[in-house]
Amino acid sequence: MSAIALAPSDLVPADRGRLSAFEGLAAAAALSIMSLFPIVEMISRQSKLPGIPGSTVFVQHLTLGIAFLGAALAARSDRLLALSANTFLPERWLGGVRVFVSAVGSAIALCLAWAGAQFVIAERLGGGKLAAGIPLWVAQAAMPAGFLAVALGIVWHASPHRRGRLAAALGLCVPCVFGLLPSPHSTAILTGGIAVVLIAALLGLPIFATLGGIALLLFWNEGLPVAAVPVETYRLVASPVLPSIPLFTFAGYLLVQGGANHRLLRVYQALIGWMPGGLAVTTAVVCAVFTWAGSGVTILAMGGLLLPMLMKARYPENFSIGLINASGSLGLLFPPSLPVILYGVYARTPIDQLFVGGFLPGLLMVTLVSAWGVYQGVQNRAERTRFSGAEAARSVWAAKWELAVPAIVLIGLFGGFGTLVEAGAITVAYAFVVECLVYKGLSARRDYPAVARECVTVVGGVLLIIGVAVGFTNYLVDAQLPGRLIEWTQANIHSKYVFLLLLNILLLLKGSFMDVFSAIIVMVPLITPLAAAFGIEPVQLGIIFLANLELGYLTPPVGINLCLSAYRFRRPMASVYRATLPFYLILLLGVLLITYVPWITMAPVHWFAG
Repeated sequence: MSAIALAPSDLVPADRGRLSAFEGLAAAAALSIMSLFPIVEMISRQSKLPGIPGSTVFVQHLTLGIAFLGAALAARSDRLLALSANTFLPERWLGGVRVFVSAVGSAIALCLAWAGAQFVIAERLGGGKLAAGIPLWVAQAAMPAGFLAVALGIVWHASPHRRGRLAAALGLCVPCVFGLLPSPHSTAILTGGIAVVLIAALLGLPIFATLGGIALLLFWNEGLPVAAVPVETYRLVASPVLPSIPLFTFAGYLLVQGGANHRLLRVYQALIGWMPGGLAVTTAVVCAVFTWAGSGVTILAMGGLLLPMLMKARYPENFSIGLINASGSLGLLFPPSLPVILYGVYARTPIDQLFVGGFLPGLLMVTLVSAWGVYQGVQNRAERTRFSGAEAARSVWAAKWELAVPAIVLIGLFGGFGTLVEAGAITVAYAFVVECLVYKGLSARRDYPAVARECVTVVGGVLLIIGVAVGFTNYLVDAQLPGRLIEWTQANIHSKYVFLLLLNILLLLKGSFMDVFSAIIVMVPLITPLAAAFGIEPVQLGIIFLANLELGYLTPPVGINLCLSAYRFRRPMASVYRATLPFYLILLLGVLLITYVPWITMAPVHWFAG
């Protein structure tokens, strides 16, 4: 896991501080409005009063603005998500490699900015209105502006030396070169361009640039307008359900910043720490609770707290790191998991049914990891806490407001009171009130803008990948690749179970080098028609898909949890691989059970529906 690109300007520290403060205020304002509007809309609807005109449209386009503000911040803070093998290169090569990768990345980002500008100009001529008389193109202008900021950030941080930056800036000339080429139909240029992008991807090119670069080359080669990429980006990012992703993520960050992780750890330790392997089980449960805020949040926020506790209780260090690593994605199938929401949006599968169908599979994965923890606890004679009813009662009482968060989320999702976005907004409001006004572990003045900025940075990096990836997959659909895959599969694979096995292998490989969000965007259009041809239920397919990608977080060479653990615990990647292997095999068993025993997924769905 690596990133490229930081700040686009040589600011003195005081200016950096002012800029960061402004960014925090802008992020806080955007997220606060995004949270407030759906709540007002829900209250107005329940009270049969008129709501805010254009509220839904404003929230959707705020998501677009947050996505590209976050993308610019991710570039400025060197956090554009990338998959890189450059750690295996000699150190003397790294400077040149970074300049090369930055040149490719800046070229693609500027091409996307230009394509976005073409889209905005067309929309401006169309005269569309957002709401309250605001021109639609004003909101859409966030796309070219965001891509341009990313391009400049990549160039600026290509090298600490001016010469390296100037070399990387040559990439900004690429859009002009392509504009002068006489014929768009050139197999040699297409092949060479894709080869350059893929080589750069191996060396650290951000994922958005990899997918976006290939998409731009494919559209250009077909003689199609490259504005098709930002058009599809706009359609997805400004969709009615996608605002729930930044909202639920923000709620998770507020809870962590307010100290909910410490209080909930105390609760579960008091309730189950007395049993054999109790601390290991506690680790699995607590990490599963926080996974919905992001696998990275779980490992980075909880890892430093849990590892010393596990080792002090006489669990081996390798086991402890592997446990935290594996537990970092255990809650992927539980509400309000962001990958489940995105899968439901993109596969057009009811999100509530996905959450219901994912409950038992998610519980199975937690149980398998916990069982291995119990075995290790017995084998190593790990220390256990003595059960105290008084301590259990005190810890539950101290964390009572945070223990109610799952109920708030579930009521919002399944209670029929509002939409998924409104459920996210309620969760944000609840988390703010609890952490800021009840526990007072979060300062509205000092912490709130910083938390909002961090949330927008993470969400922007993810939404940037999602938005660009959808342009790539739409090209594949237009090229009739899904239909060709169906024909090939039906001609060569006749068993549903063989198909499922191949699907498992494919998804594990994808999860090992592609983040879960872009994997959903890229793979879902290809896999759903194949699964339908074999009679696989859409909800079952969704849970199989997500369970495999959950395991993909732990799949070498660069599963995201492996990279985060190596960074958090300062361990070599090979050491992290060894520590994680037992848990990988255990969770692989769980994935196979989920795949080949459809009852685990579908029984709750049928019960809930009936």
